Amino acid sequence: MPMPQVGTNAPDFTLMDQDGRPVRLSEYRGRQVVLYFYPKDDTPGCTREACAFRDDHPVLSGANVVVLGVSPDTARSHKRFAEKFSLPFTLLADPEHQVADAYGVWVEKSMYGRTYMGIQRATFLVGTDGKLARVWPKVKVDEHAAEVREAVGLGGAGGASAGGGGGSAGKVPGAKSSGSRRTATSGARKTAARKTAPKRAQAKKVARKTTKRAAAKKGARKTAANRVPARKGVGKAAARKAPAKKAAKVTPRKRAPAKRAPARGATAKAAAAAQVGMQPMGGSGPIHKTQVTAKRATMRPGSNAPAGGAGTGVGNSTAT
Repeated sequence: MPMPQVGTNAPDFTLMDQDGRPVRLSEYRGRQVVLYFYPKDDTPGCTREACAFRDDHPVLSGANVVVLGVSPDTARSHKRFAEKFSLPFTLLADPEHQVADAYGVWVEKSMYGRTYMGIQRATFLVGTDGKLARVWPKVKVDEHAAEVREAVGLGGAGGASAGGGGGSAGKVPGAKSSGSRRTATSGARKTAARKTAPKRAQAKKVARKTTKRAAAKKGARKTAANRVPARKGVGKAAARKAPAKKAAKVTPRKRAPAKRAPARGATAKAAAAAQVGMQPMGGSGPIHKTQVTAKRATMRPGSNAPAGGAGTGVGNSTAT
């Protein structure tokens, strides 16, 4: 449906609020109603718009102005949204978008090349006589609250009433203009930026130190990794040399007993031979080795005399 124009009767409707109670538009006859449509709860643009109406709510309610927000979200979603941001006004659930169709704000939209049906952000000011006093078909969120205040006669340049409802043209005591509010916000942001600047600088220094330490550790690890193969090679060379040293030490130990055994046996035989009846020939002088051998060859078993019977003086020389 096309969007209704200023001066026409506002389409009446009944919707459920965030607490599950039915709300009818005609019940507010005699009061100005700010009826604003928004796409979705708890999204950035919709949240800023709702919070702006929240901040101006004391001024609006003091001027007998009612604020009603409408979206396709459920009553349960509205309740969470209202509690999260402390919204003091009524939110109406239009999941079947029947009211959005009646006001011409259920339109085809496109995003990233995809088309879909959704709510066009728009606001309608319903006068005390039930007729539309003002229509904002395309709302700019950051400027909209000031436009509404001006339309209902609560501030801004030329603050005359717009349409059916009338309010005082002067500025309500206690109400802050959007300019002063913006100045205060910008000042607060600058102060916060000044306070956080040293912390950010310190955090950057700490991050740089941490990065340098990490790089130093990595370099040390690489250096150690490069040294490991060299050490392994030295170990292998030492292991190869070790068996040669052991063999050199063990070989003399095994050969020594083999050399000593014959020497000891020969000495014992020589000693025994010297003790077995080797006397000097003729009773004087040492016995030569050849003499001992000749004597053994001429000796007979069981006899003390030589085989020839005469010519030697070895043995017993006593005559029988």
